[in-house]
Amino acid sequence: MASITQNIDGKKVKVTGRVFTWSNTISFSRILVAFPVVYLHYQNDFQFNTTILAFIIYGAFSDYLDGYIARKTNTISELGKMIDPIADKLCALVLFIYTVWIGWIPLWFLVLAIVRDVLIMMGSYYIKKKYDKVAMAIMSGKISVNVLALYWISVFFFPESQNTHLFLMACSVTLMVISWIDYFNRYRLIMRGAEFN
Repeated sequence: MASITQNIDGKKVKVTGRVFTWSNTISFSRILVAFPVVYLHYQNDFQFNTTILAFIIYGAFSDYLDGYIARKTNTISELGKMIDPIADKLCALVLFIYTVWIGWIPLWFLVLAIVRDVLIMMGSYYIKKKYDKVAMAIMSGKISVNVLALYWISVFFFPESQNTHLFLMACSVTLMVISWIDYFNRYRLIMRGAEFN
């Protein structure tokens, strides 16, 4: 049954308990994108082709499409709020592990990203445990994910552009820290009783 709540940003959204929605299906499909990308890239001697490009474009586009459909069809759900960021993180994890393995991205960067995500997920778990609902992603987190994706894309498609890699890596690290602080502050407010979707 749908319920109307107000989050700490003052926005009201309808959140449902539905499971089988188009937006949830799209979010789930994004988890599967990384595996053919890695397989095809490795089999193609570390070169990308149109099939790999198509998978990556779908992965990026689906990240916007699922949320758009959920909002337009009033099917924002508790499951969707959970599966969307998990799909992002799992897809990114596979792609980054691969690029670290082939030596294109430093290991410390991957470790930093994993530690940040684990801390955020721990906070989300405690919020879910206390309030029996999932807190939505915040804007700085979404921006961080997009810049992270740009960094990976620059490394994957333009491996010789070292200056661009360093710039986007620095931006990613900065935004990961900023967004983690935002999530931590949001977590404190919610645990103190602030309303949220």
